Amino acid sequence: MKLKPSINKYIPILDWIKSYSEKDAKGDLNAGITVGIMLIPQGMAYAMLAGLPPIYGLYASIVPLILYAIFGTSRQLAVGPVAMVSLLVLAGVGEIAEAGSDRFIQLAIMTAMGVGLFQFFMGVFRMGFLVNFLSHPVLSGFTSAAALIIGGSQVKSILGIDIPRTNYVHEIVMNTIQKASEIDIFTAMIGFGSIATIILLRKWKKTFPSALVVVGLGTLVTYFFGLHESGVAIVGQVPEGLPSFKLTSLSWADFELLFPTILVISLVGYMESIAVAKAIANKRGYKVDPNQELIGLGAANIGGALFQSYPTTGGFSRTAVNDQAGANTGMASIISALIIALTVLFLTPLFYYLPKAVLGAIIVVAVAGLFDTHEMKHLWKTDKKDLAMLMATFIATLSLGIEEGIAIGVLLSLVMVIYNSTKPHSTELGRLGETRNFRNIHRYKDAKTDEEILVYRFDSELYFANVEYFRSTIDTLIEQKGDNLKLVVLDASAINSVDSTGVHALEELIKDLSEKDIELYFASAIGPVRDKLKISGITDGLSITNFYFDVSDAIEAYKAGHQKEHTYSPVQTNL
Repeated sequence: MKLKPSINKYIPILDWIKSYSEKDAKGDLNAGITVGIMLIPQGMAYAMLAGLPPIYGLYASIVPLILYAIFGTSRQLAVGPVAMVSLLVLAGVGEIAEAGSDRFIQLAIMTAMGVGLFQFFMGVFRMGFLVNFLSHPVLSGFTSAAALIIGGSQVKSILGIDIPRTNYVHEIVMNTIQKASEIDIFTAMIGFGSIATIILLRKWKKTFPSALVVVGLGTLVTYFFGLHESGVAIVGQVPEGLPSFKLTSLSWADFELLFPTILVISLVGYMESIAVAKAIANKRGYKVDPNQELIGLGAANIGGALFQSYPTTGGFSRTAVNDQAGANTGMASIISALIIALTVLFLTPLFYYLPKAVLGAIIVVAVAGLFDTHEMKHLWKTDKKDLAMLMATFIATLSLGIEEGIAIGVLLSLVMVIYNSTKPHSTELGRLGETRNFRNIHRYKDAKTDEEILVYRFDSELYFANVEYFRSTIDTLIEQKGDNLKLVVLDASAINSVDSTGVHALEELIKDLSEKDIELYFASAIGPVRDKLKISGITDGLSITNFYFDVSDAIEAYKAGHQKEHTYSPVQTNL
């Protein structure tokens, strides 16, 4: 009896399948068909973006979807090829092998295996916290830059010009200008016409398979008018049949080369997935388990790699469509996978005359929403530091490269964490009227202070990185009070821990205040902090009257000449 909940926890499909209803089936069938049809052209387009033959986008849309439905906790997340991960595959693997070559394909599949293993073990060892190093401003700056890079990478397909492959937008612009005279008019008409058609159809109805419509129209127009003979590039022969089981060997040298790409895809892919999964789950009224999500995505990539899939994750747009179309459980993803399987079995010949310009148009429209102007405007009003971090990541990604950009963003996040921890918020407090409440005198102008008493609040743990700031701020306030100061009350309510350096800083403060005949009282110190002070010996020379429940209690005791009785010991561990 104790084993069953454990199995359900690690294989979530067992949890929802037992209560599966006819109502669930109707919603899942509609959503599964909708997303499956949407995924056919998207998968092919994203594979092309990743530098792979289009068929690999369809391979990546079968096994990973089924495995995530079994092991994932989100019931609406649509896993599969996505633009961001495809770009990262091209950028990372493209530095080792020529895009589209057999070696490139092998390394892309092995990257999926590496991503799967990394995510799986992150989930098993509950290391989901690692993604916290990718702050939202960093991710927003990175995705906004990536949107421009992805859009720029499709210029050659949409305009029908031959320009060198690059991840630098300025190089794309310059190369396009130089080759402007070589633009193929029919290719450009198909490309821009497809973009306009997708946008208009989406405005009419978001869940309508607009991408499939332009695929059909583009294919028919090219076939009947023979545009492929006039310079319009087409997909050509697409292999038939399901992906075969294949375990490709990977040398340690290749793994070392791929590791940075594997690491970035693992974290970025998970961030993209968990963000949309949580949003949908909150709306639907259930919870997703972040660590089990890592296991689910890891299993999807491991299993996918065994059946010729490149890295996959949950996508924003498809998940939104999946939810809007009525998906209730992971069965919707299984249905989508079956549709893709039927497509690769019987329908691939239909894509022979599909113009590559149509696939480029699908990519451009899909990534347009990744350029996050809303976040930039929001941070301009609310947090200039975060905006600076966003813009630094954005500029670094565009100018230095994709992996370099996100590495700089993560480094900036860590620097900001360290910087903020060294200079936490602190303030002098004053009494509000005749109440027992004390507040920041800079926010509450009517808060009253006493020339004999300094009430100081430090809003952070007290440890080696911020003790200098602690002393400098409290010393400044003590100096401002002048010779009338007789008591310093340290409001320790926000100090959740003190390390040995912090203890030494308090000892020095007590000593320096004592030389000036100034007393130090502690107010609202939590139990673990009082215990640490007791163990360290800092309280040996202090009376119990130096510790109080709150600031008001401390000041009343001082005013009463230390005669107030207290109801607790400073070393009780349950307070």
